[in-house]
Amino acid sequence: RNQNSGVATRCCCCCCSHPYLSYSVIYALFSSTFTMTDYKEEQNNEVEALESIYPEEFEILDVEPRHKFRISVKSEGSDSLDDIKAEPAEIALIFEYTTKYPDEPPIMEIIPVENVDEEELEDLREQLQAQCEENLGMVMVFTLVSYSVEWLNTHMEELAQRAKEEFERKKREQEEAERKKFEGTRVTVETFLAWKARFDFEIATLRSEREKEDEKNKKLTGRELFQTDQTLNESDLSFLGDGEGEVTVDESLFQDLEDLDLDDEDDDDYVPGMDEDISD
Repeated sequence: RNQNSGVATRCCCCCCSHPYLSYSVIYALFSSTFTMTDYKEEQNNEVEALESIYPEEFEILDVEPRHKFRISVKSEGSDSLDDIKAEPAEIALIFEYTTKYPDEPPIMEIIPVENVDEEELEDLREQLQAQCEENLGMVMVFTLVSYSVEWLNTHMEELAQRAKEEFERKKREQEEAERKKFEGTRVTVETFLAWKARFDFEIATLRSEREKEDEKNKKLTGRELFQTDQTLNESDLSFLGDGEGEVTVDESLFQDLEDLDLDDEDDDDYVPGMDEDISD
């Protein structure tokens, strides 16, 4: 049976039945007989299969000299019940057959379409190259597309997980900052004594400044004025002395005082017996 076409063949050479020939040698002998027509037929068969598997995603870009086609790959995204909200993403895979495909890997191009950056696809390119090496000799486009779908879903879930963790981290930091606003600084004996020393110093400074201000704006009483300014003791005497301050008394104002009907009891300051004590 041919390893590439799957067609059963019968070998007439004696070497095929030799008990000491390995399978790899036999496979090499058959592979050397695989013609260009066989490659073309297998490529056409794969294209027909891909068109039926991906009716909406598959697009033929060219037919001659070899098939070139595009397959759109979309991630599944997440539904409303998922804990992690992964954004939908899309890439485009462009394949072009070589002359000896599938014994050679196809020419591939990966194009970002939605929610994927060019730099992020470098890992997928490396992974697909490794898949090509593992599947040489077999049609592999379906395998490569399936691998790309799985990679894209995993990649978007990881991005969503990292975004969720970053959101939760910022939320915790914000909650911690809000809690510290209400919690204040934890008080110990050392911190309290340091605060009290600063507080006492500030109060003493304010009290000293206030006393200085009060002393500056303080008004002296009459007694304090006489005690501090001796010239005030002589001011009345100088007013009366030397005839300059002579006072004239009108004696007529004090005549006929005996005719006035004055009752001691009408005087609010009258104290019974006080006049008798005075006369005595």
